[in-house]
Amino acid sequence: MVLTDIGNSPVRILLVDDYEPWRQQIRSMLETRPELQIIGEALDGLEAVQKAEELNPDLILLDISLPTLDGIEAASRISHIVPGSKILFVSTNTEADLVRVALSNGALGYVLKADAGSELLPAIKAVLQGNRFVSRRIKEDDCGGDHCSGDDCSDTEDTEVLLCGRQ
Repeated sequence: MVLTDIGNSPVRILLVDDYEPWRQQIRSMLETRPELQIIGEALDGLEAVQKAEELNPDLILLDISLPTLDGIEAASRISHIVPGSKILFVSTNTEADLVRVALSNGALGYVLKADAGSELLPAIKAVLQGNRFVSRRIKEDDCGGDHCSGDDCSDTEDTEVLLCGRQ
C-alpha cells in the first residue's frame, strides 16, 4: 500500500501503548515507510494527552487499555485539545459496544492488534483522509460480515451504521 497521496511531508505519528514489545513492533513496521515518522511515544493515557498537546501529531495510534487514563478518555481529551490530530485505536478488544464508544470519542478508526500486519497501513491511509476504518474481523464477528473502511465510509456519520449496517 502506497501512502504517497497523503501529502508531501512525512505524517507525524504519536504511538501510545503500555506494552514495549508491541510499540517496538509497530515502530519497526512504520519506520520502513519514509512517508511516516514516529515523533513520540507514550506509555499511558495521561502521557498521551500531554505529548499530543506538546507534539501536535498528525496521527495518534492509541491503545484502549492503558494505565493512569484509559485510551477512550485520552482520545476524548486529545480531540478537544488537539482537534487537528487524527486518532486510530489499535486494540485487542473486539466488543462492538466498546468500538462504538471509541469511535464516538474522537477516533476515526479501530484496528485489532491481531490484524495490524494487514490492516494498519490501509487504516492509517483511510483515517488521514478523514474516513472511518474498522477492522474486518470486528465487522464479521459482530455484524454478519459487513465491513466499512476507507472510501466506503466517507459518507457514514452514524457509528451504528458504520459497525453493523443498521439504520
